[in-house]
Amino acid sequence: MKFLSRFAALLLVAATAGAQGAGPVLVHAGHMIDVTAGRIVPDRGVLVEGGKIREVGSWSEISARAGGTPVVDLSRQTVLPGLIDVHTHIVWYFNRQGRLHTEKDGETPAQAALAAAGNAWATLSGGFTTIQSVGAPEDKDLRDAIGRGELPGPRILTSLEPLDESTGDAEKLRQAVRDRKAQGADLIKIFASKSIRDGGAPTLSPEQLDAACGEAKSLGLRTLVHAHSAESMRRATLAGCTQIEHGIFATREILTLMAERGTIFDPQCSLIFRNYLENKPKYLGIENYTEAGFAAMEKAVPLAVATLKLALTVPNLKMAYGTDAVAGAHGRNVEDLICRVRDAGESPMHAIATATRDSAESLGLGREIGTIAPGYRADLIAVEGDPSADIAALRRVVFVMKDGNVQRGIAPEERAK
Repeated sequence: MKFLSRFAALLLVAATAGAQGAGPVLVHAGHMIDVTAGRIVPDRGVLVEGGKIREVGSWSEISARAGGTPVVDLSRQTVLPGLIDVHTHIVWYFNRQGRLHTEKDGETPAQAALAAAGNAWATLSGGFTTIQSVGAPEDKDLRDAIGRGELPGPRILTSLEPLDESTGDAEKLRQAVRDRKAQGADLIKIFASKSIRDGGAPTLSPEQLDAACGEAKSLGLRTLVHAHSAESMRRATLAGCTQIEHGIFATREILTLMAERGTIFDPQCSLIFRNYLENKPKYLGIENYTEAGFAAMEKAVPLAVATLKLALTVPNLKMAYGTDAVAGAHGRNVEDLICRVRDAGESPMHAIATATRDSAESLGLGREIGTIAPGYRADLIAVEGDPSADIAALRRVVFVMKDGNVQRGIAPEERAK
């Protein structure tokens, strides 16, 4: 009954969301964050039609021209672009025994699907209208169901199954990239180093990375590379890979090389490690989630903050926002933004821009999402308070619109002409 109740609720939300967006809607923002200009603007109007933003301007001018258009009243809130998380694992969840779901725990495909749908809804409700999930073939079905409007959730891009040292030599890696392309992957995920729980040493040779990233580029696919050590980061950068994740042991030298080569850096601040530590009994004893592994993750927390601080001082280094959200973290994706500001010293506006405009560019969607401007997809969220002054306001999401459809919060109201 628990799963059926959750499923019924999700279907109800999906049906409600799908009914929205047929005609124009006017959003009245008490304050709006302009991520391009890096400022917050009062009393703005956003005209939405056909799933896209048609006009942005002062409320008095737009409302006068669009009299009679249904209005979403967010005049007491702050409106900003839908947030983007470029590194998640959306299908990871805790099973009925309160443990990390694995293929051997007896969960049915239906239970796994419902859990994934719940994760998607939690993530969307938390203000994330686009995510990139990198590591499971099951992502594809969830991506496609959401894309068809059958379930509520963020827009999903997925790598499907990742590549690693077990994939094989250079030629086998090239073939694996071609296979992922044929299977419908949006990008290629590559493990170039060990987990932080195992020390983070390099696992792929320069030749292997050259082959995988070169083949992906020839097929028009981006590459996202898991790399903790400076050497694995260097190899990925010189191989022309698109983006590097984690980088706990990054040095100024390697970050400068990345900036020179245009390689995108996606460091994490704390959510991934704190989530593991908070949920230790649910992970301990599964694969490399050992006592030694947890000790390594505890030591990684200050290192991650130090890496972020260092990265913020490197000129021209492109950065994206990814949390590596796994079971236990879905719906709490904003916590890394709060960490970036409070612990790493990043300015709130810069952090917000990284999680919107800059992350959209990292996905190759910089002209579609991540900005509130005419022609962009109507992905809007509203929060109580001003996140440019208090980043924790991002925890207080009260409204979510994706592609012009109200997913959560205040429905449009008819206004007299």
